[in-house]
Amino acid sequence: MNEAAEPPASPAPDEGPALEVVEYTDPLCPWSWGSEPVFRQLRAGLAGRARWRRAYAILFDEDEEPAPDPAAETAWYEGYVAEIAAHTGAPRADRLRRVAASSWPASQTAAAAELQGPQVAERVLRRLRETVFVLGVPADTPESALAAARGVPGLDADRLAADAASPAVRARVAADRAEARRPVPEVREAADGSPHPGAAKETPDGELRYALPTLLFRSGDRYRAVPGRRGWAEYAAAVASLGPRPLAAPAPLAPAAALARFATLTGPEAAVLTTGPWPPPDAVRQETAGGPLWLHPSEAAARPGFAPEPGPQL
Repeated sequence: MNEAAEPPASPAPDEGPALEVVEYTDPLCPWSWGSEPVFRQLRAGLAGRARWRRAYAILFDEDEEPAPDPAAETAWYEGYVAEIAAHTGAPRADRLRRVAASSWPASQTAAAAELQGPQVAERVLRRLRETVFVLGVPADTPESALAAARGVPGLDADRLAADAASPAVRARVAADRAEARRPVPEVREAADGSPHPGAAKETPDGELRYALPTLLFRSGDRYRAVPGRRGWAEYAAAVASLGPRPLAAPAPLAPAAALARFATLTGPEAAVLTTGPWPPPDAVRQETAGGPLWLHPSEAAARPGFAPEPGPQL
């Protein structure tokens, strides 16, 4: 069994008001996928002093009208993902089979996995993201979302299926969706040089929702919103503005230890999370149109859709 995916972030008792980080996201969002290097670094840096909560904003809603030409829509969206990957350096699938029909199944599965602890939850969410951005087949049905989670260490698959279909988890995701459509005033406009500055988006039904991803840092009645794709410095500044001490970047890990901890790593993630020659000798290389994804051998063995043998090293 691999090591823990990521340690839970919880506030230290002597640091005053608890720091909460709310991540507005969607398992199938390309900008959220491209933000994982800095978010993984940030979660590690905040371990022990903050509570990290995800709110699933539902990028692809279930009541939206289907595209009149699904093939044309898929071709357009594949190009859109490629443009985002050019900014983020994140892997992208060689071919996108379709645009996701709905974010609800993946979001409910991710929310249900949280009931089995942070280590399982992190691994399941990562698997869901990789269905679309590595394999090109989004987990947009209950069956495909559950299949993506199969083999996660420590996962009770029967419980996941029951919880993901439960009224309680459905209500939780509905509450997340509603929360994401009540953005704080500071994100209604965002003038910035970033390719994804993060201004709140208008939904097809005329509501505003947070751009994905957006991080909302809260301590007591104070908060700081950091919308869109940003760098470490902006997130660290938001934490420092809420006190009581600045945020230090976590120490990088040896490559083998990092891959054991996270199960899969992209090139941009390895650059910020590891130190020393990359990749480790037994890493399994999965090629994509946007560069390789590296898998721990036990993770690759649990996922027959991925490369079964260690690939050529850099």
